[in-house]
Amino acid sequence: MDLLASHGHEQVSFFQDVHARYRGIIAIHSTALGPALGGTRFWAYTSEAEALTDVLRLSRAMTYKAATAGLALGGGKSVIIGNSEARGREATLRAHGRHVEALGGRYITAEDVGTSPADMAVIRAETRFVVGLEGGSGDPSPVTALGVYRGMKACAQHRWNSDSLTGKTVTVQGVGHVGYFLCRDLHAEGARLVVSDIVPQKVKRVVTEFGARAVAPDEIYGVEADIFAPCALGGAINDKTLKQLRVEIIAGGANNQLAEPRHGDLLEERGLTYAPDYVINGGGLINCGAELAGKDEAWALAKASEIYDTVLQVLTIAREEGVPSYAAADRLAERRIAETRGRTKGPSSR
Repeated sequence: MDLLASHGHEQVSFFQDVHARYRGIIAIHSTALGPALGGTRFWAYTSEAEALTDVLRLSRAMTYKAATAGLALGGGKSVIIGNSEARGREATLRAHGRHVEALGGRYITAEDVGTSPADMAVIRAETRFVVGLEGGSGDPSPVTALGVYRGMKACAQHRWNSDSLTGKTVTVQGVGHVGYFLCRDLHAEGARLVVSDIVPQKVKRVVTEFGARAVAPDEIYGVEADIFAPCALGGAINDKTLKQLRVEIIAGGANNQLAEPRHGDLLEERGLTYAPDYVINGGGLINCGAELAGKDEAWALAKASEIYDTVLQVLTIAREEGVPSYAAADRLAERRIAETRGRTKGPSSR
């Protein structure tokens, strides 16, 4: 309970169905701005404690992501503990759908790591509180990538007084869904790409299509470049990798890029420009929000393009108030939540 209280969550739900081989956690951080929306992550966690820590961090970030994106949504997240490739997947997903349905609409789910639009269709058999279906908003990766690309340009404008990325060298860690489309957008502008991924086929694809240079996964941090774009799993910025970075800007699509908040302080001390993850990668949430609101793809893309202005606003707050950019993003989100609640609120305690 102390752990839950420290993250400020409204509700955390544990659910088990032995016959369906299902163990899941749904975390609702806040419904101050609207129903909590966040994806379902299907992952082989080493322990329930690890799964709980992950879902608490991810759901809190969704609250702040929705707030900075200007959406009438709250923050939530869910995790299914187990091997996503194991037999009996349909039964597991349907059990998760029943878990979602039991919350009565306070939480709406979508795809995330280890799940897909097809999985959302299975979950839909048990609950109506699901988005990201095939035929609906679909794969959010292109919209997410556009937001990251626009946020990266905002960082360039802030740091170099020009948002042109032509001729800039960008290292991209993880070239799956979001990373692939980000490489596409960067290549179209004339950026030089250096990429890595644990899946060789994904690397080969971007090398072939976009002329990228490939390096081993553990070498990507030490490449001299202008911008580093972490687009894989979280924790990319940590004690070890910070010592290796040879870039001026960090702007990528991964969630929870900072292993700990203090790593954001260390980035500030080193004079690096950091685009807070939940601000710059908000395109996926925007894509799902469009489906909920009955908006089309053009609306989602236009809304994701506004991430440029939001990143600039965050970096301006950081400079004017003398705080790291991750703290500035928190302040922006908390101010919007407080305004919606009809009261004022002080800066983040983090």
